[in-house]
Amino acid sequence: MEGQGALTHFATTRWSLIRNGHVAGARGDGNERLAKLCQIYWRPIFTFIYRRGYSAQDAQDLTQDFFVVILEGTLLQSADPARGRFRSLLIKSLKNFLIDAAGKRRTQKRGGDLQFVSWEKWMAEASCQLSISAQTLATSPPEALFDLSWAAAIGEEALRRLRMECESKGRRRVFEVLQGYLTSERSDICYQDLSHVLGIPEPAVKSLLHQFRTRYRVLLREEVAKTVGTEANVDEEIRYLCATLSAGTG
Repeated sequence: MEGQGALTHFATTRWSLIRNGHVAGARGDGNERLAKLCQIYWRPIFTFIYRRGYSAQDAQDLTQDFFVVILEGTLLQSADPARGRFRSLLIKSLKNFLIDAAGKRRTQKRGGDLQFVSWEKWMAEASCQLSISAQTLATSPPEALFDLSWAAAIGEEALRRLRMECESKGRRRVFEVLQGYLTSERSDICYQDLSHVLGIPEPAVKSLLHQFRTRYRVLLREEVAKTVGTEANVDEEIRYLCATLSAGTG
């Protein structure tokens, strides 16, 4: 992973999204933080719940309820970011939530005055480029699927940020053509074909692909940094997530 500019956004962690004030005291800010968490992390939460045997509809409801519990209560307010990864704490909290949810359901008062992003909008805005085999979905334990979906969510958030940067520079078309070659080193790249599609010389294609890959790695590192307690944990978490993706999609 590239180290340059890696921790530019380290202070704006996922912890800060849930610990900077309560929803009840700032509903506008609470809605914004809720929507941000849902947009990025709904897939691993939903996948875990669904794999635990809930119907798709119940898993959708419980996913939304879980985010409300995080922001309305003290589920994570007292957590110390320096003592663990956000990923590990979130799944531990999710397991506890499901235990409580078995005895009482919050669907009747979901979020109080909070306005949820619709389920359809979640899926449209966080479309998964990861292909998980049917066998993996059917045989992997919930914890393994959570980590696999988590790794995909981190990668997709980095890609989303890169896409936005490209759009701001008038390079949306270039991003759309090259995005399939950014997340791994591929030997099947035909630069001649890409040159033809983009209408630019092959050396320019190679240069752009190198730039995009470098920037993607920086953004990926920033996203991982938002979910761990210290900079020292970043590389270890990146290695774990890459290995999880490799094992889950290979």
